[in-house]
Amino acid sequence: MDNYGEALTKLAFNYLKDWNLAEDVIQDVFIICYKHYDKLEEIHSLKAWLYRVTINKSKDILKHSNRKRMIFNSSILEFKQGKERSPETQMIHNNERLFLSASVLSLPIKYREVIILYYYDGLSIAEMSHILKLNENTLKTRLKRARAKLRVLMEGGEANGKGIKTAKRNNG
Repeated sequence: MDNYGEALTKLAFNYLKDWNLAEDVIQDVFIICYKHYDKLEEIHSLKAWLYRVTINKSKDILKHSNRKRMIFNSSILEFKQGKERSPETQMIHNNERLFLSASVLSLPIKYREVIILYYYDGLSIAEMSHILKLNENTLKTRLKRARAKLRVLMEGGEANGKGIKTAKRNNG
């Protein structure tokens, strides 16, 4: 629980967009882990197995949920702070983080999951293939499409100023 709890909760949150539901899912995941404790030696990668169970539990809740939840929690993107920043720089950084977080969360689930697993959880394509039970080439294609969709979302938004520059470039 100490090693994977926080990462799994963030993973579940990225699917459910509700921190309380994500915590409930992780409790269920660790109960499943406890029930299968005697079989853990048969599992090749505990991390991959925990991720797979978390993803499946999260998708089950999404299938059974009649309402969509849109709660954006800035903890999706936790960056380590280096030097102390000025209040203005900190505000800009926070706005960029929130914009990126909202953009990632607005992606369709199949694209959101590859972005989260690859960039935020640092998994390789091979690890993702094992966890998601998808072909590596399929994942590479999804990752490429996810980046393109995210780029469009990010450039189209005026929160980072790029939308204005892109519009000027296209018009003039």
